[in-house]
Amino acid sequence: MANIDNINLTTGDLGSPVHPYYPLGVEIPGYVAKVLSTQEILAIFSVTCTAILLPTWLYFRHARRDVSTGDALTAIWFVLCGFIHLGLEGYFAFNAHSLASRSTILAQLWKEYSFSDSRYLTADTFVVCMESITAAFWGPLSFVCAWFIATDHPLRHPLQSIISLGQLYGDVLYYATCYFDFANLGIEYSRPEAAYYWGYFVLMNAFWIVIPLLLLVSSTRQTGRAFTALKRASKTASIAKN
Repeated sequence: MANIDNINLTTGDLGSPVHPYYPLGVEIPGYVAKVLSTQEILAIFSVTCTAILLPTWLYFRHARRDVSTGDALTAIWFVLCGFIHLGLEGYFAFNAHSLASRSTILAQLWKEYSFSDSRYLTADTFVVCMESITAAFWGPLSFVCAWFIATDHPLRHPLQSIISLGQLYGDVLYYATCYFDFANLGIEYSRPEAAYYWGYFVLMNAFWIVIPLLLLVSSTRQTGRAFTALKRASKTASIAKN
């Protein structure tokens, strides 16, 4: 990984910049190498997440002293999703066609992640559409869901189900399109190093498979219990009238 950070870019035969992304030779117009190291980018990302999660945890513990640990963690999850979907993925969606030439911190973060999926630097149609929908819908709604948990709103579980299903669906398609291109076209978008494929592509995206699936199951159970209780109450009321 250190060697990749220190690659000295030159120009190829056709005057296009040489880059370290896969598939080798893929055209990335206007590409400018990132200047921050992998360690610096990961440190910035980690500190930012901590700065978001810690105050959120303290707020929920103060706002609802009776909130369970599970609900508090779920609220934190949705707050984090809101920031990532709106801030990070929203930045990509807005700058998808010029990302490769940008050198902002967020652009360099995407260039780091693109070692595991170069489609983010080539404005791939599916990735741009998927991230745009994620930023526009799941970002704002994640904040709303976190607020619903904080206020114990009755629409918390329906909204939680909608967001989780949307996240799950998008992530499954994200994995599927990548594997489809590899299986049918032999195209690999990730560098061969294990840290990029297993660390970035597989592990980091797996959170949006596992957690939404668990939340979807939880909300389905809660909804089922609510309807069961409602039916029992209706039957009891009906018997009482007779």
